[in-house]
Amino acid sequence: MKQVYIIKGGHRRLLLFFAGWGADETPFKDYQPADSDYMLCYDYRTLDFDASLLKGYQEINVIGWSMGVWAASRVMDKLQETDTSLIIKNSIAINGTPYPIDDTCGIPSAIYHGTLEGLTGPSLNKFLRRMCFNGEAFKEFLNITPRRPLEELKEELAEIERIYLTQPTTSFHWLQAVVGSNDRIIPPDNQLNAWRKEEENNRKKIRVHYTEDAHYQVELFQHYLQDIWTKD
Repeated sequence: MKQVYIIKGGHRRLLLFFAGWGADETPFKDYQPADSDYMLCYDYRTLDFDASLLKGYQEINVIGWSMGVWAASRVMDKLQETDTSLIIKNSIAINGTPYPIDDTCGIPSAIYHGTLEGLTGPSLNKFLRRMCFNGEAFKEFLNITPRRPLEELKEELAEIERIYLTQPTTSFHWLQAVVGSNDRIIPPDNQLNAWRKEEENNRKKIRVHYTEDAHYQVELFQHYLQDIWTKD
């Protein structure tokens, strides 16, 4: 896993953002959460995480998007087991679930395998188009698309499946979840199923925000990676 500081200013709190599959810092580097350091995590070919970078923060706010919800669930659950002093003030999942490959709570298995087996330049472009709300949003996204090689993205998809199927589920508790009704990557109904399941498993309430957003929506990131911390 890559851990990249977008803002490292010696602040007492950290915004820890787990991006989705195929991501890098390019689409997310311009957000400016107030009075906060900002770290971006991506590339889930491994879930190795340098926990020493979290030392010294009095408050950590965790945001997961898409496949990053699953990755964050794994990483943060393990960290909380080994470091009881870790203070997570807020945790917000955006258009993702802890069950990345699941017919009822994530991406249906047949679709996931179809994406992996048929991944090419044109098919990736089609995937990115489906992420966006409309053609105009897609054109804007093309200016800030991640710059990672295709072979790396294939490896990442394969490793996500391997890790997911071979490691136990986690008990990390998300306080909030955002579900976009126009998400064409992870079915909204599956996301709602996942959060109901999490509430039952952990016996803890999750505040679910049902919006009209697509899987990737600039307004979502503007709000959750910047604006709410300015108002906090």
